[in-house]
Amino acid sequence: MSNDSTLLILRCAGSAFLLLFLLTVCVVLWRDYRGAAAQIEASRRTHGRLVQLQDVGGRMVAMQRTYSLLPLTSIGRSPTNTIPIDEPFASSEHALIALRDGTWWLEDRDSRNGTLLNDVPVRQPVIVTDGDMIGIGSLKFRIDLEF
Repeated sequence: MSNDSTLLILRCAGSAFLLLFLLTVCVVLWRDYRGAAAQIEASRRTHGRLVQLQDVGGRMVAMQRTYSLLPLTSIGRSPTNTIPIDEPFASSEHALIALRDGTWWLEDRDSRNGTLLNDVPVRQPVIVTDGDMIGIGSLKFRIDLEF
């Protein structure tokens, strides 16, 4: 076998190795992209909603105003919250609803006037379920969860 044939075989083997390496990099990048896209989509998926309620003649009636629940939903006066509310008795970062290990939790964010869950003050993070009522100032919300 001559030197020219050996060099040709080595060049072909090197080219094949380089193409295999580039194909492997492309496959890894594609899988990483798909995984990141799936995570972003999952974080944007709503898992239920908060329905704003109004007292009409001593009875709580659902208003047309609803808010989507995300895995991490913040409520307060600040426009940076997931659900900004116009309530003078609400703090800028008043409450947080979070999905942790398949369970929904409500916590008060050290608000001045407190958060109520079914008319009971929230002192530490508590589990919430479908149909629970959250009170912030004069506003009331019903939790409608999707299962």
